[in-house]
Amino acid sequence: MSPWLLILLVTLLPGLAMPAGALLAIHERIHPRWLETELRHAILAFGAGALLAAVALVLVPEGMAALPGGLTALCFAGGGVVFMGIDRLLAAHRTPASQAVDMLLDYIPESLALGAAVATGNGIGVLLAVLMAVQNLPEGFNAYREMRRGRRLGNGRIVALFTLIALLGPLAGFAGYLWLAHHPALVGAIMLFASGGILYSVFQDIAPQVPLQRHWAPPLGAVAGFLLGMLGQLAVPA
Repeated sequence: MSPWLLILLVTLLPGLAMPAGALLAIHERIHPRWLETELRHAILAFGAGALLAAVALVLVPEGMAALPGGLTALCFAGGGVVFMGIDRLLAAHRTPASQAVDMLLDYIPESLALGAAVATGNGIGVLLAVLMAVQNLPEGFNAYREMRRGRRLGNGRIVALFTLIALLGPLAGFAGYLWLAHHPALVGAIMLFASGGILYSVFQDIAPQVPLQRHWAPPLGAVAGFLLGMLGQLAVPA
């Protein structure tokens, strides 16, 4: 298969899971009410698990292998801090789109990494694409529900917006294929930066059933805890 076609498939198909998740949320009508609530929380937990799998199985191991310890810690912590800053900015402006922004910020670095993986023949590409699709479906579901609570956008516009986000994936994948394949350290830095941001998002927006509003230290503490484990791994002789 042509590498261009492969990049298109492994980036676009996971991206289309986002509008698919939104369509699922539009047509979600389950009774009794307690079962509907359970389903929503189950989808939240499923998305959180898929995100953690992408971080633990692909992004962090590959990023740590490409960078020395100091840069590893800096990139990972930087991702958590930047995502916290974006989260606080959205909260300050009362924007009901934090999960949609997180979804975009997850998807682009992962697509860049996918394109670079295809160029180098790295076998993680397919695994990362599967995990992206698994995580994007519940992320699209939850981001749609969050944006509909704001009552600023209709169903059609939200689905169209998520579809446009999905189209950015192949562009990022082609960029990774053309420009990043020969810079493994840069790809590793992007993976670790995305990992820190994803971990922050999981503990801030996704994992808790009732998150603390306007409290950013607990999820950032989760990033710090994961970082401690990473540093411990680096300290263990190979």
